[in-house]
Amino acid sequence: MPGQPENPAEEVRHLRRCISDLVSVLALPATWTGGRPSQIVGNSLDALVSILSLDFIYARLRDSTSATFTEMVRVGDGWGARPQPEPFGEKLQPWLEGDFQKLPAVATDFFGRPVMTLMPLPLGLHAEIGLIVAGSQRSDFPRQTEKLVLHIAANQAAIGLQEASLLSTQIQVASDLGERVAQRAAELAASNEELTKEIAERKSVEERLRREEAELRRSESYKAAILDSALDCIVAMDHEGCITEFNPAAERTFGYGRDGVVGKRLADVIVPASLREKHRSGFTRHLATGESHMLGKRLEMTALCADGKEIPVEIAITRIVEGGPPSFTGFLRDITERKRNQDALLEAHEKLTRSEERWRLVFENSAVGVALADFNGRILAANPVFQKMLGYSEDELRQLSFLEITVEEDRDLNRMLIAELIHGKREQFQIEKRYRRKNGSVVWARNNVSIVNGTERSPGFLLALSEDVTERRSVEEALDETRAELAHIARVTTLSTMTAAIAHEINQPLSGIVTNASTCLRMLDGTPPNLEGARETARRTIRDGNRASEVTSRLRALFSKKNAAFELFDVNDAAKEVIALSASELQRNRVVLHSDLAADLPLVSGDRIQIQQVILNLLKNAWDAMSSVEDRPRALLVKTERDETGGTRLSVKDSGVGIDPETEKKLFEAFHTTKSDGMGIGLSVSRSIIERHQGRLWATRNDGAGATFLFSIPAGTNT
Repeated sequence: MPGQPENPAEEVRHLRRCISDLVSVLALPATWTGGRPSQIVGNSLDALVSILSLDFIYARLRDSTSATFTEMVRVGDGWGARPQPEPFGEKLQPWLEGDFQKLPAVATDFFGRPVMTLMPLPLGLHAEIGLIVAGSQRSDFPRQTEKLVLHIAANQAAIGLQEASLLSTQIQVASDLGERVAQRAAELAASNEELTKEIAERKSVEERLRREEAELRRSESYKAAILDSALDCIVAMDHEGCITEFNPAAERTFGYGRDGVVGKRLADVIVPASLREKHRSGFTRHLATGESHMLGKRLEMTALCADGKEIPVEIAITRIVEGGPPSFTGFLRDITERKRNQDALLEAHEKLTRSEERWRLVFENSAVGVALADFNGRILAANPVFQKMLGYSEDELRQLSFLEITVEEDRDLNRMLIAELIHGKREQFQIEKRYRRKNGSVVWARNNVSIVNGTERSPGFLLALSEDVTERRSVEEALDETRAELAHIARVTTLSTMTAAIAHEINQPLSGIVTNASTCLRMLDGTPPNLEGARETARRTIRDGNRASEVTSRLRALFSKKNAAFELFDVNDAAKEVIALSASELQRNRVVLHSDLAADLPLVSGDRIQIQQVILNLLKNAWDAMSSVEDRPRALLVKTERDETGGTRLSVKDSGVGIDPETEKKLFEAFHTTKSDGMGIGLSVSRSIIERHQGRLWATRNDGAGATFLFSIPAGTNT
């Protein structure tokens, strides 16, 4: 065990100075947050020259993108004019590539100084970032405490340089990701436009098909009317072939008056000249032998009208059996219209065949997946895109239903939407769901499902247009991860500015611990030992230690990067903790804070740390907005109350410079900032956090000076 120090008071002062130096070094990151590497190293060199009273301190930084490096030097007050770093680099070259385990080293005749003790320090584990060399003419340099301060400062600078490099890389990655997202969005927009055109074309084809079907139905109805009413031409003749009856329908059909044709031979009236001889010979043969190729049959032939026009007719001749010479009745039907309709029907059939061929081509060559299913969800047909998307052939798909190839977690919603569609509660629906491919993998698809009503000849069916959106979903998940990373960066960026204030708050209990420990030792060394006084001093030491631990715990909780854990908590308690952490910073900025916290607030469910991050960001923005105010008090009001829906609303009202109308619309946009040293992600991330808690974040301009930022969260939200 080492002996007691010869001068305890001097040792205490030395320890206090060492602790003060360490606190000053640990506070350095607050001065370079978001700065460039040269700023980080420059601030560190300035601080070390001042803290350790060095003659000089030199730094060499390696450029990560090339073989070049940057040099900097700071000198003490006794050096005179500020020197250039390049001569120092040339002078220190023998020691810059040496073994750090054998240092410090001694240089003689160093820029006119007889003896100079050098203490090189690597930046990074193997000096991959660069080197720092501290120099002093003191013979006892470096002491153990100076070594500790130098090593801690070098580690702090290395961490800061690594964070600056990481931040630069993250910003570049975010920029690259934004470009990729924009490119993909443009591609999706183009695909959507093409799909819209194809859907419009399909609707046009379907409309033409419906019109053609309607025309065909009208044609069939008209033809049926002709078939029902055209057999109304009744012409009777006697055994000599003379007309004995000629009804009005025959008059209308052939253009003869009844009185003008009765008594004339039928062959001379309505039989065309080319058929008259054949008609006479057949009629004579029938009278002589009873043979006939026309009686009892429906035959088509050509008939002659009064105007000389020949028309096609359907004829059925019946012999009237009665006493005396035979007589005959002919039932004629003008089939001119039917012939015309038959030709039209053939033409319509050809058009329908061509239309069906176009629909088949659209179905087979569509850019999206198309599937038809019956009302039970059983797949009836699927185009090649749908088959390729799921890895099944069309025959295999016909053995399955939509629900059987849907991932289990998405089936209930899909089943409910299909039921509503079938029962007429909706005309169509869109859903993004996951299909299970034949190989077991999962594919995300955006489905547009509608119902196609049936006809007398064909039943109705479900029509599903499916688009593979797996890649888009992957991009959205990557964006969610990026937003979470940006939220953590915003939290660290916001809280790092408070490091100096937190260090000051920790320094007070640490100083009390050292003082109480020294007092306790003196009481125990007394004769007799003052045990009761030592106990009381030890209790005070424990109290100060708990105080320092509490401050550290608060800081670590806000800095921690954990997944969101939702729990019930009181917004008032969360706000009080943030105000307590911010007390030193508010005092330093001469801000007078008032709080008006409602007593009857409901508990909210959410991530307490994320809500505290939002409150802290609003407080920091408020004192930044008042930093230039000199002609009025820098007043800040934190208020909580119930909102109109029964939830909790918190507002932060400042008396600063207010909101510029030109930038008011961009306040919550990512990377928009009015601060020279800001990143512009604080308010954007804060709004994302509040919206994730199903709340709202907004800002208003005060009637007087300053602005008010507010957010509200519904009571008992379970996100």
